[in-house]
Amino acid sequence: MCDDDAPELDWGFATRAQRTGHQRTAEEEHCEPIFTTSSFVFASAAEAAARFSGESSGNIYSRFTNPTVRAFEERLAVLEGGAACVATASGMAAILATCMGLLVAGDHILSSRSLFGSTTMLFDKYLTRFGIQTTYVGLTDLDAWAAAIRPETRLLFLETPSNPLTEMAAIAPLAELAHAHGCLLAVDNCFCTPALQRPLALGADLVIHSATKYLDGQGRCVGGAVVGDATRVGDDVFGVVRTAGPSLSPFNAWIFLKGLETLELRMQAHSRAALALAQWLDAHPAVERVHFPGLAGHPQHHLVGEGAQQRAGGGIVTFAVSGGREAAWRVIDATRLCSITANLGDTKTTITHPASTTHGRLSPEARAAAGIGDGLIRVAVGLECVEDIQTDLARGLRG
Repeated sequence: MCDDDAPELDWGFATRAQRTGHQRTAEEEHCEPIFTTSSFVFASAAEAAARFSGESSGNIYSRFTNPTVRAFEERLAVLEGGAACVATASGMAAILATCMGLLVAGDHILSSRSLFGSTTMLFDKYLTRFGIQTTYVGLTDLDAWAAAIRPETRLLFLETPSNPLTEMAAIAPLAELAHAHGCLLAVDNCFCTPALQRPLALGADLVIHSATKYLDGQGRCVGGAVVGDATRVGDDVFGVVRTAGPSLSPFNAWIFLKGLETLELRMQAHSRAALALAQWLDAHPAVERVHFPGLAGHPQHHLVGEGAQQRAGGGIVTFAVSGGREAAWRVIDATRLCSITANLGDTKTTITHPASTTHGRLSPEARAAAGIGDGLIRVAVGLECVEDIQTDLARGLRG
């Protein structure tokens, strides 16, 4: 049982998503307030000095201390099972702040090859300027991960499920491998959220989020977050945000707070609809292959289910059609309900062509190595009637 002074430690996920993080003000408000202020007032010069020096805690400046942002950070930390969370201006800012806070020139990142295109660009084009090199391996090949670790390797980085092919890595063995070599394991949990997967409980050291996606859930705001321990995240990553300023706005933090309240319900609904759509696509004669962890034929399907690494399949379904880019674009352009946009995690279903959007800045060779063909289409299944989504896709697939 939990300590009476910390009942949230024993609460279920849905309760924690509603009740943690918010400390009522003297106004006794029921809904979390938005603190739209750039700065905070001190009672005296001595109090100001103590705050700035770190001798006492409290608000200083909204670039790095804001009550609304802090409420979001505390709630997400509880849901992920971490000791600290640092919110950022975007998911990419979360990855950058993690690398800047925890790595130095000469360090080496070992990463999955199956990454969001902007993450690959960050590693290859920008971190190399500061003396940080990255090597890529197949997400599911544990032997390849082990063989590629160097003495200077400091961080293992992956997405699971991957974008866009929904490949899955077993997190626990990778955590054991990382720790055996003195490395940290960072998991991008964007596709699952803590409602479906909790990497820290499986041994990961850091969890990365693009809060823009499912944490918001309605495509309203951009933001990100890093969750982990009190030193690496609470001190080192926080120090980057405090100094460099990739900060989350109070309004966006408030939107994400409200999104967390319905997160579990939404992720379950997204997963049910995505499974139904994936099964329908899998039986469609115009579809060459369907990628969805909830399908029995998915290579890592054993990692999905109650009590497994991932509670359900999630909301992303990717499928391939023959005929390359022309055929894929024809299917996408024929839709009338699905929104043609590269964002995901919305209540509205979105559809995109990864090879020319999310991964368009990669070289053809890099896309081929990651398995991202020109005939690939990614659908982020929303909360509409799944029969209507099927009818919408059928229009293009008939062609």
